[in-house]
This record gives sequence, structure tokens and C-alpha cells, in this order.
Amino acid sequence: MNYAEKPLTVNEAAIAADQADRLATSIESVLLGKAAIVRLALTALFTEGHLLFEDVPGVGKTTLARGIAAVLGGGWRRIQFTPDLLPADVTGVTIFDQATRQFEFHPGPVFANVLIADEINRASPKTQSALLEVMEERYVTVDGTRHGVPRPFLVVATQNPVEMDGTYRLPEAQLDRFLMRLSLGYPDPAAELALMRGAALRSPDDVESMTTAREITLMGELSRRVHIHDALYEYVLRLARQTREHPALRLGVSPRATSALIRAARTHAMADGRPFVTPEDVKALVGPVWAHRLVLTPDAALRDLTGAALLHQILEATPAPRPGVRYAAPEAV
Repeated sequence: MNYAEKPLTVNEAAIAADQADRLATSIESVLLGKAAIVRLALTALFTEGHLLFEDVPGVGKTTLARGIAAVLGGGWRRIQFTPDLLPADVTGVTIFDQATRQFEFHPGPVFANVLIADEINRASPKTQSALLEVMEERYVTVDGTRHGVPRPFLVVATQNPVEMDGTYRLPEAQLDRFLMRLSLGYPDPAAELALMRGAALRSPDDVESMTTAREITLMGELSRRVHIHDALYEYVLRLARQTREHPALRLGVSPRATSALIRAARTHAMADGRPFVTPEDVKALVGPVWAHRLVLTPDAALRDLTGAALLHQILEATPAPRPGVRYAAPEAV
């Protein structure tokens, strides 16, 4: 067994959890009252997944994304998606240089550690699809040449669920590229009062870098060594089958979604200081990771059901592994 195959130890999990705590505390200093969302966003970052925020304007989506970029010391770029945005405006373009008489590639905004794709559903499907390759493969192809983006690479996309005129619905194939769909929502009264009184006037630009791209990549490598008991693999599979057989769902989760949930559960456990996954990790992530991948039947949509509500029903109806199971790996020390 090589090092990469060894189960994560208790000490390694504790060190990783301390790092996650420090990063979360720093980001929370510019985003009051959203500790749970910050933790989920960091889970996506360590897992090398992407985030879709469905929120009304002005609740802090951009602040969160800039805070993440600030703590890891990486570059961030923002694209305001509009109907006239072209794919080259996202990925970059090759231009002929008269001086050198050669074609030169001018990278687009995707060449950053954190990319904020604001109101992504306002761009045409052709432009939306320009993000598909880079989100999945971490490179873009322009004029037949592949160009790799920096690692880690996190897309934080937003869409406004209220004003839908002039928008293009994200297709299932693109929704499936996002590890999680989250909603910041309005702050609680205490946090909003603090904002009104100027308690959070600290800008993301003032947040000090607390880690490096290499350390974030290392966190992802550590998370892959978090142990998952066979009973939990079977539990996730039972949940997935329930979504595929549910009468209110026209389309359940795909194998990509089950793998995404497993990866996120590993990271979630590690950030909590555990070298093993428990059913609580799975339950905490089912909604954020799976809800946006479900397609409801027309009848269910007319009854105002949601993917999150149906997943709650499925969780209630699907027994978790018995409490007596020892979830830790026998080799963990």
C-alpha cells in the first residue's frame, strides 16, 4: 500500500480541520452570519468542485467568492454574463501579432483561481457551454490548442431566481457540472443589524492570504484518503435509487452525482476533524449536492414541490446504517 492509499490518520485529520477552521474564520470576518455556507463553500473548494448560488442580489455572493480568493492568495476574475457575451469573452482568443508575425493566445477571465460568473443564466446557451469544458477538464481549447487553467480552480456562478425575463435556463448537463447549489439568503436580524452599524466594513481586499494553491491541493489529496465504510456506499446507492424510482421525479441523480456526494462527504468529514465518514456527513450534503440535479415531473412542479423537499422525504424513508457500525478504518491511528 503506497502513501496515497493509506487511510487518513486522526492527527492528519486534526491538522486539516485546524486549517479549515482558520480559513473559515477569516472568510466569516467579511461575511457575517453565514458560517454554515462558508463551510460548504470550502468543502467545494477542497473537493475541486464548483458552486452555483441561486439568490437575490445584494446578499454577499461576490463577497464570499472574493473572500475565498483572498485567503488562498490566488487571483479572481468576475464575468457579468449578458445576452451579447461571446464564448471568446470567457475563454480567451488567439490574435495575430504583427511584430512577431505569430499568433498569440490572450487568456480570458477563466484563467484565475476563483471565477465569479455573475447571472450566468443571462448569457446564451452557446456562451454558457464555453464553461463546460473548463469546469470539468480544467483546460480550454482555443483554435485546436489546449490551455490549462490555474489550480485550484473554482467557479462561483450566480443566477437570480426572481427576475427571469430574458434568461436562458441552465441545461441539466451544465447543472451537473456544479458540485453544489447553495443559497445565502437574507442575514438573520442580528447579523443585519451589525451590518447596518458598520461591523463588517472590512473588505475582502483586506483579508490576508492564509494558505497557498499547493496547500489547497494537498487538502484535496488528504480528503481522498478519508475512509468510507461499505455500509455508507450502499446507503448512498439506496438514496440514489430512490431518486430514480420516485414517482414525482422524471430524472434522478446520475452516477456522477453519487461520486460527487462521496467526494464531498470525505472532505466534509476531514474538515470536521474525522478520518472517516458517518451518515451525518451524507445527510448534510445530500441537499446541496443533489437537489439541483433532479428533474421533477410536470405534475410535481405544478404542486410546487422542490428537489430539496423530495430529498428530505427520501432521507426520512431510507434507513441509515445502524448506529453500531464502526465507521473508522481499522488501520487509522
